[in-house]
Amino acid sequence: MFENLNVWEVGALLLLALLIFGDRLPVVITDGLRMVRNLRNMARTATTDLSKELGTDIQLEDLHPKAFIRKHLLSEEDEQAIRKPLQGVYDDLRADVSGVHNELKDVATAADPRRPGSSAATRTDAPAPPPRAASYDEVT
Repeated sequence: MFENLNVWEVGALLLLALLIFGDRLPVVITDGLRMVRNLRNMARTATTDLSKELGTDIQLEDLHPKAFIRKHLLSEEDEQAIRKPLQGVYDDLRADVSGVHNELKDVATAADPRRPGSSAATRTDAPAPPPRAASYDEVT
């Protein structure tokens, strides 16, 4: 959740929390952690009860509709039959994208004038660099 925040942003959030809650900040943090702990226990209890009712081992991740259907309603053969037509399209698309990427990389390498072997560095019709202005030390 906080992987995109740097140190300064986290510090600013903590300062803001301290300003908003003041002396009550430790109590608010404790209450928040207690609420998260209670929610986890409720989810664990619900999955245990559901596992007992269905007679299979169900994890919390299995309750996502796609995962539930994939695990409990489809056999492996059914899943492969669904994936097979799309796998060829996916492989073709991946090969095309890789080819375009390689071609773009080749064009970028050929057009880069800073590379010694590029065609842009050896072109004779390239414009000459502008004349350099004399510095103050060279004039005096």
